[in-house]
Amino acid sequence: MSAPLDLQTLEAAATWYVQLNDGAADEARTLAWQAWLQASPQHAAAWARVEALQQQWARMPQRAALSGLGAAQRQRRDVLKILGMLMAVGAGSWLAVEQVPYRSMLAGQRTHSGERRSLQLDDGTRLEMNVDTSLDIQFDGQQRLIQLYQGEILVQTAKDPAQRPFSVTTSDGNVRALGTQFSVRQWGDHTEVGVEQAAVEVRPRRNDTQRLTLEAGQQVSFDRDAIGRPHPLPQGSTTWVQGMLSVDDWRLGDFISQLSRYRPGVLRCAPAVQNLSISGAFRIDDTDTVLQNLGKSLPVKVTYLTRYWVSVEAL
Repeated sequence: MSAPLDLQTLEAAATWYVQLNDGAADEARTLAWQAWLQASPQHAAAWARVEALQQQWARMPQRAALSGLGAAQRQRRDVLKILGMLMAVGAGSWLAVEQVPYRSMLAGQRTHSGERRSLQLDDGTRLEMNVDTSLDIQFDGQQRLIQLYQGEILVQTAKDPAQRPFSVTTSDGNVRALGTQFSVRQWGDHTEVGVEQAAVEVRPRRNDTQRLTLEAGQQVSFDRDAIGRPHPLPQGSTTWVQGMLSVDDWRLGDFISQLSRYRPGVLRCAPAVQNLSISGAFRIDDTDTVLQNLGKSLPVKVTYLTRYWVSVEAL
């Protein structure tokens, strides 16, 4: 049985596979892939799973096995399909992972890298989906339920004549709206909830007796067993809806990690500059300009090995 690999490494391997087979691979991209491959034994192990899949072409998504995958939405969809197969190659240990179940890849509503979406639900509720988000909408006579598998949403609930409760469920538990506007983000090992209007009730999946009413202006993280301590909701936490990333005294490493969600390929921050402080409002639909402007306010330089492999480094 293959050794367990973290999800980020498997997704990187799937991304490299798609990019190397999109019909536009050149020497620079190949060199970047080789650099990634040699950077860690985990990378080599993940790529070994890709090679195992190459022996089973019949199982590959047809579009992923052909060229012409340049479109960002198609690319992200194919990456997720291949990611599921890489998890399967790892046998039972990854098939049992609940963080990214196969249901996520088959979700009724999904956004991809660089894509955001607005939805008007049947009851009048407004739902904003951030990048790399997948969910199912389950409305019936007794409930209004959003099953969030991954990513981030902002919900503006509508009044329901039938008075059905409105909830968002993640792998960590349940968030029930109490007539409100709120955001939910599913991280790898926890869920984060922020309330902008009214309140929500938070319940961990494995500890139903522990409940927290979260008020407007508060944010909290919880996992399957426990709820953390509420703290003030950061200003600008949902400006992604307007295509902005607003930060106030963030670590540069955290900023680059967030910015990487809005562009394809690999975006890295060197350890030497990760603790630099950054503040401001940045357009997430134009990450190249954001990166170009970093050097104007911080002692950093941005190095492009290819457009898919970018590093922020010390001067």
